[in-house]
Amino acid sequence: MSELTESNEDKTDLTRAIMNILDGWGMSSAELVAVLDLPAKTPTRMLRRYRENTPFPDTPEVMQRLEHIVGIADALRTTYPHNPTMGGLWMKRKNSRFKDLAPIQLINKEGLSGILKVRTHLDCSFDWFTYEQPTD
Repeated sequence: MSELTESNEDKTDLTRAIMNILDGWGMSSAELVAVLDLPAKTPTRMLRRYRENTPFPDTPEVMQRLEHIVGIADALRTTYPHNPTMGGLWMKRKNSRFKDLAPIQLINKEGLSGILKVRTHLDCSFDWFTYEQPTD
């Protein structure tokens, strides 16, 4: 097998995994398109292809979002190690940290900024140095 084929297989596997994560969070087709920064008119059949055997577009915007989605999923898996369904439930519940929006609502409303806020909230080691340290 060539390196290109393996790379394409890896991208397809990653795409399927991301789609499973987002489906587990209960996202609609329109929400998936927005969260992944896909073209606004991406047809539902294309989302079906992503679930089956087509990798996501290899653009910096999409790749950046994929990285953060995986980070959120990992943090949820660590937070709820004994109940994998809790991560999806947590994503749908209102959270006072996000002004009573559910994390999914925040992500849909703010896009990448919302994704970063959710990841930062869940993963204490992510973005450690961007917060201003209090001065005495």
